[in-house]
Amino acid sequence: MDLGVCYYPEHWPQEMWADDARRMVELGLSWVRIGEFAWSRIEPAPGRFDWAWLDAAVETLAAAGLRIVMGTPTATPPRWLVAAHPDILAWDAEGRPRRFGSRRHYSFSSETYARESGRIVTALAQRYGEHPAVRAWQTDNEFGCHDTTLDYSPNAARRFRLWLEARYQTVEAMNAAWGAVFWSQDYRSFEGVNPPNLTVTEAHPGLRLDFHRFASDEVVRFNRAQSEILRRLSPGREITHNFMGFTTDFDHFAVAADVDFASWDSYPLGFLESFGSSEAEKRRYLRQGHPDICAFHHDLYRGVGRGRFWVMEQQPGPVNWARYNPAPLPGMVRTWTWEAFAHGAETVSYFRWRQVPFAQEQMHAGLNRPDNVLDRGGEEAAEVAREIAAIGPLPSPARAEVALIFSYEAVWRIDLQPHGATYRAMDRVFETYCALRRLGLDVDLVSPDQELEGYRLVIAPCLPFVEDAFVERLERCGAAALFGPRTGSRTQSGWIPANLPPGPLQKRLPLKVVRVESLRPGVESPVRLAGDPRPAEVPAEEAVSAETLSARLWREDLETDLAARACFEDGSPAWVEKDRWSYLAFWPAPDLLERILETVAAEADLRVSHMAEGVRLRRRGDLVFAFNFAPHRRGVPAPAGARFVLGGPRLEPGGLAAWRI
Repeated sequence: MDLGVCYYPEHWPQEMWADDARRMVELGLSWVRIGEFAWSRIEPAPGRFDWAWLDAAVETLAAAGLRIVMGTPTATPPRWLVAAHPDILAWDAEGRPRRFGSRRHYSFSSETYARESGRIVTALAQRYGEHPAVRAWQTDNEFGCHDTTLDYSPNAARRFRLWLEARYQTVEAMNAAWGAVFWSQDYRSFEGVNPPNLTVTEAHPGLRLDFHRFASDEVVRFNRAQSEILRRLSPGREITHNFMGFTTDFDHFAVAADVDFASWDSYPLGFLESFGSSEAEKRRYLRQGHPDICAFHHDLYRGVGRGRFWVMEQQPGPVNWARYNPAPLPGMVRTWTWEAFAHGAETVSYFRWRQVPFAQEQMHAGLNRPDNVLDRGGEEAAEVAREIAAIGPLPSPARAEVALIFSYEAVWRIDLQPHGATYRAMDRVFETYCALRRLGLDVDLVSPDQELEGYRLVIAPCLPFVEDAFVERLERCGAAALFGPRTGSRTQSGWIPANLPPGPLQKRLPLKVVRVESLRPGVESPVRLAGDPRPAEVPAEEAVSAETLSARLWREDLETDLAARACFEDGSPAWVEKDRWSYLAFWPAPDLLERILETVAAEADLRVSHMAEGVRLRRRGDLVFAFNFAPHRRGVPAPAGARFVLGGPRLEPGGLAAWRI
């Protein structure tokens, strides 16, 4: 377990650097990330490099004993480069170039920018690639931030056509795969294809899905080019990229295949405010953050990073970019840090060392105030450093017993044609994760392409594409399985399967989905569990009573001879099962979702434990961590006589405890 910090020497007078480095080490930090936004100072004019300041910064940090993560500065091409080559700019969906003046103002598809990025990365790697203090590299910064993955520029259009030709070989094959005959959208050549923007109404879903795939592949290509340069010129150093929360425009598993570990940027209060939490949740968790948002991303990026991840940017105080920006509860920075370590983080790096008094992020807190006095976040980072030293190394994270399947392509497919305005793929996965955590279960987020050996329960809440190979891997692992609605509902080309959904799952689950409907928010369909003494016909006025378990958002009609574990009010099957594989023909309300998950977990021989509101557990080896996100004191769900290494039997609001088992 290491602690680090993001530092911007170009923002501060050089006479401050040595004192900053000394204080970082005294605080207990061992890593420092620099350089990711510094292109204009590294190369102030075309071909004229100013290495003196960066050399001095590297040597100053190294002399203090700090290990350096060097960022490649390609997220912020300088003004002179944009002026000389305006073709590097991306275009938005309205067909307008995105101008210079903030950040991420480039097109992944610009060959000019690919060349210029390669040039600056090569120059950096040649100069610092074998410096003993430069121990890791971060490629670019936050791919996809500010909606910058999908690009509608002429560069993107040209490369998209080449991508289509490589994928389909002939335009006839592309037309057939898409079903382009619909609305007379057949193409005579690849040159006739444009990106799916500025159409009168919805563009063809085959075109839109392939454009998402193409855009994702462009991010992979861009990141791979940098990684290859760094591996060649900086041998023995590790490479990462800092991903973000709730960003699904590109396939993170594919990008991470070219780095050594994943990292991500954790801003619990900003996420609570910005990413779909209810007003009640925003008020209840105002200063703590949602109990599951950060944990979800820790588990996701541990999967993306093939078992390894860092938090590259950890919120240390109020941020500046959400609609509202409250300060964390005292102790929350410490709790967020330990939560990351409990989920397997190798390093937690705080953003940033000192609050900057100018420009766009001047309201974003750091470990130090602008007057260079240690802020509350810095004090809590120092507390964590002391606790790490006292506890010693943690056991290696073990594989969880529950695999939650997550696919970026599934998100694109569902969100392109949601069929219901509030039916979002990410929400379905996240709701399932939250319910599992409320049952006290540890979870791995897993790509459908990964092996599943060792899992007792595999859950696919939203997987419209189901490959035969996935079914075979799931059969081999012997786990119980639960599939949400819309599973196997489309082929890779985006068609409804010839044998109807759930497609390849019919090998194990003999059923067909013969009709689907989406439900408006507030409209719920009562569901009666098998063995429930209530009659099948539930009066309409009782349909949403406290005692009624309900389907919401989505309902399917099934054609099957399988016995129903739950039925709709008309007696038709809502939940069917065969040999421990279950299929849901609806999306459950939260209480019903938790009941179903508890049932299938118990049948998979998993021990569940209902958590008090706001309390969450995470196991790491022989240590169990408990975190309290509720605004009230809670008891620790530890056995009598537990030997605590952090905290004790009571959890204060925003508090944590850890004990050995």
